[in-house]
Amino acid sequence: MRILIATAGSRGDVAPYTGLGAALAAAGHEVTLATTDAFAPLAQGAGLGFRRLPADPRGHGRGGSGRELMRTAAAFVTELGRGFADAVAEGTDLLLLSATTAPLGWHLTEATGTPSLGVYLQPAAPTGDFPPVITTMRSLGRAGNRAAGRFALRMADRVFAPAVTELRRDLGLSPLSAVAMRRRRERENWPVLHGFSTALVARPADWRPGLEVAGPFWPHVGPGEHLPGAVEDFLRAGPRPVLVGFGSMANGQGERLSEIAVQALRRAGLRGILQSGAAGLAADGDDVLTIGETPHALLMPRLAAVVHHAGAGTAAAALRAGIPSVPVPVMADQPFWAARLAAIGAACEPVPFAGLSAGRLAEALERVVRQQSYSRAAATAAAHLAGEDGAARVVKAIEPLAYR
Repeated sequence: MRILIATAGSRGDVAPYTGLGAALAAAGHEVTLATTDAFAPLAQGAGLGFRRLPADPRGHGRGGSGRELMRTAAAFVTELGRGFADAVAEGTDLLLLSATTAPLGWHLTEATGTPSLGVYLQPAAPTGDFPPVITTMRSLGRAGNRAAGRFALRMADRVFAPAVTELRRDLGLSPLSAVAMRRRRERENWPVLHGFSTALVARPADWRPGLEVAGPFWPHVGPGEHLPGAVEDFLRAGPRPVLVGFGSMANGQGERLSEIAVQALRRAGLRGILQSGAAGLAADGDDVLTIGETPHALLMPRLAAVVHHAGAGTAAAALRAGIPSVPVPVMADQPFWAARLAAIGAACEPVPFAGLSAGRLAEALERVVRQQSYSRAAATAAAHLAGEDGAARVVKAIEPLAYR
């Protein structure tokens, strides 16, 4: 089949689909990744086709009040919708949709008759087990969590409403609201395979049929890829270091965060690797190395621990490597994953980003590196993850479509 995987957002919203795409291609399918221009090299590096989606989340900002965030999110998805139809029109037998692209993709499947499947990186459906993952609220009890989950979906429907109205008009479809389409898909038990580990989130018993937890989707790493020579030299020059990185978060805060990180590492008596990321972390010294984008799968098994923003992909990568975490969540679903890491004992209690200091970070690092309980819990989770293959679950799920 000609399969189009559509996603948008930060690197963490895109990279996991390169491994999924590579697995589908290995199974004999022609796979294309539809996303924003910045991630074309990721698609090409995994041997996938690329189709451009026009929106760029970096152009819509991250700050402001709740109302401002709603407006900027709506502008982002409206821009996204304008190029989505063109990407699908180039020829597609199956659409694989992320949580961000599904509310638009559903209307394209109606217009074209193309079958679709959800491949989400976060649990989006309401459940009594936990409140919505994109909020920082604590559990409200089972009934309260479900109610909060339904409210979060209604807020998402409001964000997508302008884009859906414009997209349906351009596709020549009769008017239908974002909320009405979502409810239609729910009644039809539209299938979604979630690309995270049951070590962190077991499938809630109160989810509707069609929602499954498949296991993580890992970013593609080519068979010939290896760590840069400078990284290898640093790793061999002393005890296992700690990685500090905030991914696509904390833009423009590199100087402050770098100073905090280096002071904390030295107070704790640890060597460190700073991953520059969007924040622009950087430091010099015999005990500190600065790196750019480096595959977690190659680097993390060589580390003592990792300080990170608790994005879904980084949290899972630390578990896969069997190393403990110091989570410093910034926004969105990051507090959820940080709390999950702590709940299984593979991380200390999350350190709030707004309250990050050298003293707090040094104390957390000393705890997770020196107390073996954290490493044991991470190793237990790593053994669990080794038995999961989210990409293989997706390959198997689409077989009936391929041979119908």
